[in-house]
Order: sequence, then structure tokens, then C-alpha cells
Amino acid sequence: MAKNTKTTKRKKNKVPIWVWIAGVVVVALVVILVVSNPGANSQSLPSEVSVKEAQTMVANGAFLLDVREQSEWVAGHVQGATLIPLGDLSGRLSELPQDTPIVVMCRTGHRSAQGRDILLQAGFTQVTSMSGGINEWIAEGNPVVTGN
Repeated sequence: MAKNTKTTKRKKNKVPIWVWIAGVVVVALVVILVVSNPGANSQSLPSEVSVKEAQTMVANGAFLLDVREQSEWVAGHVQGATLIPLGDLSGRLSELPQDTPIVVMCRTGHRSAQGRDILLQAGFTQVTSMSGGINEWIAEGNPVVTGN
């Protein structure tokens, strides 16, 4: 009789084969869903990029946002950039593309980081700040235009 009790206990502790098969199927489905949905794997941009990285991004279609003041813009800005001063940014979010990466720049990189954070908090997902700002842009020998 003791022998039968041990046999019964062993059978109760075994996991049925159908549970293993179901587990494998679930894991396979999750892997298929993750691999077939590229949006699920996409990562947001780094918090900061170099001037060279920003140039590459803009050349590939990124939106360049300058958050300096009008007087700074007139003194020199990057051709093709859009000016929205940092103090006005929250009220002008509708002017920015939702489906395009945005590179935010300023004079040194401080205000652009603040601008980046405002955009991220507003739901923009593809936003980065250009380190060094226009000062670094000029130091690397890149052109600027003056005036409005």
C-alpha cells in the first residue's frame, strides 16, 4: 500500500505535457509579435547629440528648432532652422511636427535641454538637444546666416 501512495505523489508533482506545450506556444507568440511590430522596438533619441550628429539628422529630415531669443537669431542662426524662443515654446507646440525627429538648439546647450524636456513632457517622442549650441556649431566651422 505504501508503494501506491508514493506512485500517486510522483504523478501529482509532474507537470502535464500540455502545460509545457502551451508555455512554448505563448512564448513563441510573444516573440513573433515583438519582432513583427518594429514600433515596439523603436527607441527614443538620445537626450543630447553632437553638432555633427545633429547635422546628419537634419540632412536626413529632422526638424531643427532654435529656442534662442529673436536678437540672438538675428545675430546668426543655422540656415533652415525654425525659431521659437524657449519662453514661447509651450504655447506654440502646434507649430511643431509630431511625426518627425526634432533637434533643439540654443546658444550653448542649456536652453535646448529645457526645450527638449518641454517637448518630451508634451508627448513628443523623437526629440534631442544639440550639445554646445550655436557656439559649438560656429567653432566647428559651420556657416550661419544673419538677419531675419
